[in-house]
Amino acid sequence: MRAWLPETRVVGPERATERDIVGLNRVFAEAFTDRYRRDGLVGVRVPELNPLVWRYALLGSGEGAMLWRDEHDEIAAFNVAHRSGTEGWMGPLAVRPDRQGTGVGKTVVRTAADWLIDRGVVTLGLETMPRTPENIGFYARLGFTPGHLTVTLTNEIATRGHPAPTLLSQRAAGAKDAALAAARTLAGSLVPGCDFSREMLLTAELGLGDTSLVEGDDGLDAMALWHSAPLADSRTRDEVRVLKLAARDDRAFEAAVAAVEAAAAKAGIRRVALRCQTRFADAFRRLIARGYRVRWTDLRMSYEGYPERHPTGGVLFSNWEI
Repeated sequence: MRAWLPETRVVGPERATERDIVGLNRVFAEAFTDRYRRDGLVGVRVPELNPLVWRYALLGSGEGAMLWRDEHDEIAAFNVAHRSGTEGWMGPLAVRPDRQGTGVGKTVVRTAADWLIDRGVVTLGLETMPRTPENIGFYARLGFTPGHLTVTLTNEIATRGHPAPTLLSQRAAGAKDAALAAARTLAGSLVPGCDFSREMLLTAELGLGDTSLVEGDDGLDAMALWHSAPLADSRTRDEVRVLKLAARDDRAFEAAVAAVEAAAAKAGIRRVALRCQTRFADAFRRLIARGYRVRWTDLRMSYEGYPERHPTGGVLFSNWEI
């Protein structure tokens, strides 16, 4: 007797929009829960993402937010391709468990990679779980090479005794435009073509968080883009998560971390989370000395011919996830 197999045909890509968030969330939770189960973490249930975080990802990616549908018009797979200037990355991406192993995953990754390359990125990467050889092997066969780890560190801070933070949201319209331009110049001076201004604007417009600014004698010394909205759906606002950080030197990096902590304290949030790329060994040691503790690791992988670029000085955290 022949075992029943699902129809493997999928159609796409089409642009994912806000009306697709419910379906995207369902596939996201199912696929990542299944991944943990196959890794032996049977009791782990991955929650759905905050719809506001999905909105941020979809609006920021535009046509790079892609989905594929099955024969019942249900979402079978998706990939969200992002650009921060000439830096391109993809995530989250997922294939529904019943459609895995059918070639859909290769299509999803290659389509997003081609889309980013056609738009002129010079870096193309993603992050995956370092303990999962199956994932690493899958991406390696598609042309991705393992690089550094991204280590998530958190610290419980005091909510008093911090100086008043300098925030992008506090700037008047003209001064805000100048701050965005300064942030673009700062990031570009560290890695040419890097630009976080779209993410900064969207964060402010959607009320997800803010950008902490560190002014120097000759302009902007550091910036840190952070979100305080909960990442998972139906959870409380319990941490500030830094997504992007640019600092001219080590002193400016310390000031940027202090500025984020001050902003968290002002919002009444005790926990600060930073995702530190291990390429920046000094920054990692400074965070440990400051009381931060390692909570999670992700492996960065870069596409052949489109490597991750590193500054010769200063610190640039650009996290390849939402």
